[in-house]
Amino acid sequence: MADQQARLSWREGVIPVSDQFDDPYFSIQNGLAETEHVFLAGNDLPRRFAPGFHIAELGFGTGLNMLAAWRAWEETGQAGALRFTSFEAFPMAPGDMARALEAFPAVAPWAERFLAAWSGHGACDLGTLHLEVIEGDARMSLPSWTARADAWFLDGFSPAKNPELWEPALMAEVAAHTAEGGTAATYTAAGFVRRGLEAAGFEVTRIPGFGRKRHMTQAVKR
Repeated sequence: MADQQARLSWREGVIPVSDQFDDPYFSIQNGLAETEHVFLAGNDLPRRFAPGFHIAELGFGTGLNMLAAWRAWEETGQAGALRFTSFEAFPMAPGDMARALEAFPAVAPWAERFLAAWSGHGACDLGTLHLEVIEGDARMSLPSWTARADAWFLDGFSPAKNPELWEPALMAEVAAHTAEGGTAATYTAAGFVRRGLEAAGFEVTRIPGFGRKRHMTQAVKR
């Protein structure tokens, strides 16, 4: 278990903001649309889905990214289960998750199934989704992880607020735990993040971001 749980404030009663990092968990405009643009389209999903596909993520947060991916997996009729592993230092209490996810009725059926089975820690088998949330500092836990992901969702808080989750050594671990031809995507286009991914062995492209964000980052492991 993680030593600490997420501490939250609520903006307009709807948007959870991390007290640890003074940063909102999702877009003030449309968090679900941003997730679909950045993390699904940014990793060329659902087109790349295949049996046994494995997504890994830095920053589980509200679980919104996982729900969007799981919805896409089911709605495109994939065989078997989607594997989803997320690394989270400050897990959110299930009650706070439920409150945050009320903002996204489009994923409500998946959120209800998830929250009914989720204890707040560890792993969760939902049939078509095998979820594991690894708690603690990813700089400590990722090096000992034994799997490799087909796609990464890099969704830590802003690099300006949470630089530890974007440092070059951690990007090197992301690369080491990515299958050949695997991908990574993130909302940030910060130069040091892109350079860290390039140094780790990714081919990095800056592409149009979501909403007011001019650019985001897409990466492919060669």
